[in-house]
Amino acid sequence: MIQKISGNIVDIFNKDIFYGEIEFKDYKILIINKLDVVLKDQPYILPGFTDAHVHIESSMLVPSEFAKLAVVHGTVSTISDPHEIANVCGMEGVTFMIDNGKTVPFKFNFGAPSCVPATIFETAGAVLNAEDVDKLLQKYEIKYLSEMMNFPGVLFGDKEVLQKIAAAKKYNKPVDGHAPGLRGEQAKKYIDAGMSTDHECFTAEEALDKLKYGMKILIREGSAAKNFEALIDLMNEHYAMMMFCSDDKHPDSLVEGHINQLCARAIAKGIDLFKVLQSACINPVLHYNTGVGLLRVGDTADFIVAEDLTNFKIIQTYINGELVAANGKSLIISNQSKNINQFSCDKKIPADFKIKSGASLIDVIEALDGQLITNKLSVQPKIINGEIVTDVANDILKIVVVNRYKNVPIAKAFIKNFGLKHGAIASTVAHDSHNIIAVGVDDESICKAVNLVIKEQGGISAVNKLSELVLGLPVAGLMSNDDGYKVAAAYTAIDKMVKEELGSTLASPFMTLSFMALLVIPHLKLSDLGLFDGDNFKLAN
Repeated sequence: MIQKISGNIVDIFNKDIFYGEIEFKDYKILIINKLDVVLKDQPYILPGFTDAHVHIESSMLVPSEFAKLAVVHGTVSTISDPHEIANVCGMEGVTFMIDNGKTVPFKFNFGAPSCVPATIFETAGAVLNAEDVDKLLQKYEIKYLSEMMNFPGVLFGDKEVLQKIAAAKKYNKPVDGHAPGLRGEQAKKYIDAGMSTDHECFTAEEALDKLKYGMKILIREGSAAKNFEALIDLMNEHYAMMMFCSDDKHPDSLVEGHINQLCARAIAKGIDLFKVLQSACINPVLHYNTGVGLLRVGDTADFIVAEDLTNFKIIQTYINGELVAANGKSLIISNQSKNINQFSCDKKIPADFKIKSGASLIDVIEALDGQLITNKLSVQPKIINGEIVTDVANDILKIVVVNRYKNVPIAKAFIKNFGLKHGAIASTVAHDSHNIIAVGVDDESICKAVNLVIKEQGGISAVNKLSELVLGLPVAGLMSNDDGYKVAAAYTAIDKMVKEELGSTLASPFMTLSFMALLVIPHLKLSDLGLFDGDNFKLAN
């Protein structure tokens, strides 16, 4: 049956807005009629939004539940890197994401993870070698080679790295970059090797440096890393080479909004509407060759209806001609998925977390709110009875990484800027290998928080002397297969506890925590093998 919808049609390619009617049937747009009438106060019909780089796992939701929340905000597709689950479950994890994504009307475009494990300086649950990556890239569902974080491997001609890049070129699929801080000739060499995008620029100067060598820049605004303000002005001149992405977005943030929020903020900054929409709707589809409809005759009927073009409040979302969201309500039905996991870790005791030392100075990680990078501090420790302990008055807290894959000694260090005054928090969402990471004010609290997530075989937890909360994430220790809105509410509750009862001053404490083991982002991080010097790319201890 032919369906029809009318409104102010936004033609991004021709930079035109006109009142008209769209006829569509069997997934396809048949006719777009421009009507000889002018009707004000009518809604706007435009192509749907694409998140140009996101780790679905960071939403703590399986793909089907991520889609359920995202369509409400006009997102019809994602460029999704299954790097996180691959580091836990390998090829089985990537297959899980693809298969689960197919259970709902949403256009997931997955990549072949390029860095599993991300480094040799941590313990992951799996390995994907060049042969595995080649097999993935042969799949129709795999649209690109995911972010090549091992930029030293690219620059110095690592054989395995080059084989993975060559495989992507063989199948004519783009390669995503990941090179925070890389500039000048090194950036040029990295880009010339085939890296087509970067979502890790922290400054406009860095982005401009990469743009001049032909690299496309993604403006990232996630739950922790926020680069919108630093980069958005570049869109005035470089919109043809830019896209929007979230990278990592927690469930509570996804309930509030998605790419539509970035469009609204860009319009408020005075960026031209068509430049904004080309970045949000067109560029990702063309770059990754996803086949998502762009509101042209013959395209698949993937489009959204917005109340206006300033706030981008979404009235309806259509995917393949199917209405999947209307008036703030998702029409995607939840379906229970299986659990896959890899977890082999016994409960701990407080003594496991003690640090015996008489050091006069220690290296301390300084977390930066809203950034993935950290600073390295040299601090005089607080020592009691030959043991280095937390210094709550100066916000020097203990941070630990517990190997989730086998029982080995715990890595321990100290961190500043979490602001906890009581208790501890723990998580198995810890990029990239997703061991258990925890921060706390005393060993008893840290131990309790860690044991809560061990009992759940993955999750996030918060504890103090009077209460405890845990959100189980049984799918790879990264995701829940529960209803997305229910998970978002549970996350909101535990986030509130960390801020109001434990005293954290961070905007997103669990997201920030998850990046404190991300070794490929400088300057000082902690893996299950110890402190890591990101500038010299080696263990610091």
